[in-house]
Amino acid sequence: MTGTHSLPRPRGLGLAALGALVVLGVSAGPAAAHAGVTASDPRALAENVTLSFTSEAESDSAGIAELRVVLPKGIAPDAVSLKDAPEGWKLTATPDGYSIGGTALATGTDAEYSITVRQLPDEKSLAFKTLETYGDGKVSRWIEVPTGGEKVDNPAPVLELKAAAPGAKPIAPTPSPTPTSAAATTPSAVPSAQPEQPSAADPSALAAASNAEATDAEETGSGTGTVLGVVAAVLVAAAVGAFWWLRRSQSRGQA
Repeated sequence: MTGTHSLPRPRGLGLAALGALVVLGVSAGPAAAHAGVTASDPRALAENVTLSFTSEAESDSAGIAELRVVLPKGIAPDAVSLKDAPEGWKLTATPDGYSIGGTALATGTDAEYSITVRQLPDEKSLAFKTLETYGDGKVSRWIEVPTGGEKVDNPAPVLELKAAAPGAKPIAPTPSPTPTSAAATTPSAVPSAQPEQPSAADPSALAAASNAEATDAEETGSGTGTVLGVVAAVLVAAAVGAFWWLRRSQSRGQA
């Protein structure tokens, strides 16, 4: 018997082709909007590093007008300066980061800008949580930080850092003079062994000193009076006892 090869059914071929087209259509579809960051020198403790940010537009009705960024630990708001941004946009420091914005961009235009950071911290990665505000008030929140390789819906821009260069050290903050440190260098700040006396030109100081002395005198007098009272009571009790003893002795002699 001569063997024959069975041909695939036309219906099976149609379903397979349809499935392939669906897969291709999904893979070729537009990627989801996101926010990202890159660095000119992505190494821990690198100095004067340019960070470039891109926030992809995802609104069909308005353009991006402002970006609010929370800086990661180790980067202070005053250690950041604006390098490049859309025309008319300005950077303003906030307590935990900065905001950058201005006239809303054209609808569908990505927001791209760059900043200069004085020094990157000694970390393995840095997350820059970002809020995108559109001209119509819509807000997109790219604030989720993935952990353990899991995927999140709204990931924050994350910068992976390489190891620090040999010999790299954190930049010491510039010391600012304070009243305490300034006073420590003057002779008047040296403690005196003698108690300070109130100035005659300061009536309030003199009054306070007088009141303190009067209080001490009253307390001293009160203590002395108490002692004298106790002594007097003891003497009176002794005299009464002696008088009673003498009277009793005389009575016994007459009997």
